[in-house]
Amino acid sequence: MLIGYARTSTIDQKAGIDAQVRDLKQVGCDKLFHEQVSSVDVVSREQLAQALEFVREGDTLVVTKLDRLARSVAHLLSILDTLKSKGAELRILNMGIDTGTPTGKLMLTMLAGVAEFEREIMLERQREGIAKAKADGKYKGRAPTARAKSDQIKKLISEGFGAKEIADKLGIGRASVYRVLNG
Repeated sequence: MLIGYARTSTIDQKAGIDAQVRDLKQVGCDKLFHEQVSSVDVVSREQLAQALEFVREGDTLVVTKLDRLARSVAHLLSILDTLKSKGAELRILNMGIDTGTPTGKLMLTMLAGVAEFEREIMLERQREGIAKAKADGKYKGRAPTARAKSDQIKKLISEGFGAKEIADKLGIGRASVYRVLNG
């Protein structure tokens, strides 16, 4: 059985999820799982977890692109281990990769490594750009919200309000209230 999995990062990407679902149906996926959640938040990817639970021996999990499935090589290898333990395979449409073949397994691992390398290089460049902007005085980061309200927080505490009430009144997080009080 072919099991399709589609994902976009945000609900604003409706066309993207629709296109993935369409492509997965075109290749004959019998069952589809799809969600709109960031790939970074692996815990919240309930549909992926359900798809991996649903997969049985002889099945193939199908995705349109590698980045719709895994964010890192470690995550990809974890998914591949799960599929292998169930006697299932993975197919990535835009790469023409099928882990049912030794060549497909090799290509997938190599391409995932290159993708992760590219991401790390991009993040390194981003950090360098931020450091340069800070040094030039052009990047100051986000303005501290809770620290700017520390007098109000202390006044409300003295009036007997709890941390949650203060946070709600001032539009800040409860942890921010405690940070101001503790330090």
